[in-house]
Amino acid sequence: MPFETDHELETIDLNINVGPQHPATHGVFRMILQIDGEVVRDVDPVIGYMHRGDEKLSENCDYRQAIGYQDRTDYLAQFNNELVYCLAVEKLGGYQVPERAEYIRVILSEMNRIASHFMFMGAFGTDIGVFATPFMYTFRERERIQDFFEEVTGERMMYNYFRPGGIGWDVPTNFEERIRGLLVHVREGIADIDNLLTDNEVFVARTRGIGAISPQDAIDWGLSGPMLRATGVPFDLRKAEPYSIYDRFEFDVPVGENGDVYDRYTVRLEELRQSARVVEQALDQMPKDGPIIASGIPRIIRLPAGEVYQRCENPRGEYGIYLISKGSEKPYRLKIRSPCFSNLSALRAMAVGHYVADAVIILGSIDIVLCEVDR
Repeated sequence: MPFETDHELETIDLNINVGPQHPATHGVFRMILQIDGEVVRDVDPVIGYMHRGDEKLSENCDYRQAIGYQDRTDYLAQFNNELVYCLAVEKLGGYQVPERAEYIRVILSEMNRIASHFMFMGAFGTDIGVFATPFMYTFRERERIQDFFEEVTGERMMYNYFRPGGIGWDVPTNFEERIRGLLVHVREGIADIDNLLTDNEVFVARTRGIGAISPQDAIDWGLSGPMLRATGVPFDLRKAEPYSIYDRFEFDVPVGENGDVYDRYTVRLEELRQSARVVEQALDQMPKDGPIIASGIPRIIRLPAGEVYQRCENPRGEYGIYLISKGSEKPYRLKIRSPCFSNLSALRAMAVGHYVADAVIILGSIDIVLCEVDR
């Protein structure tokens, strides 16, 4: 005889910890999920495990020494970080970067964006559950780019290559040839990922309609980069406030329609193609020779007293440097505007009401780097 009851069984909400050491947390990050069965009722993000004092350390270095600490925030976009910092110093110091150095910096920054987005594609594919194939495809291409970066800078990760006023030393003589060869492989890798994931039935079912956020909410949360553009807002600092020489290149700003996990993926996929377009145009326009550092820069840089805010379109969004000088050889204050921190702040709004497994996918779609969040 079946068990009968005249009242509804009571359930309780349960708190579970995801992280700080967990394959799904993309770094030393902790989510405290309040769940009712499999449904997420609340999310409490816990950060701070990776705080190392990058800002304060930069304030105790001269303007060249501080470049190395920029590499150690978003360690998947080192050239992009170095570029923001150098532009801030150049703006306050009034330094004019030579043409050849400008093109080299843009090419390396866009190749770094490609490597970073490949990293996202591979890790995100494993989050979704389409196994290791996307990871192997994307890391195949990423490794080629990393090997080239090592040829140029002598370092595999923390490059410390850009300088206020230009770059540290000239690129190898086969620079253009190597880049054009890499672009062939990059486009093959993009096609592989597109064919593997974009119309994959499992991938689409797991991502479409998940973690959607409206354009207005995205703006209110301070989202930027692919997270913002996935909601349909066509805001890209390379177009809206062109810095360096980005006003010389033609490229599109891809946007989504629904602001969900699937759109975040498709926006980044198209950004890979657009970055390849920018690199190709820069190679065509780049002077074959010429100076690589601004003339008249002293060995010890002392910026005039003042303050400046410089922001750039990094792979994860608006990365900004707020710099205050009191006239000495060191920054009086250096503040980093982290796109990952702002993007992560919307995690609760995106995850509540979804299943626990979806919360993992939503977190992965933000593409956070905890060293940048905590700094």
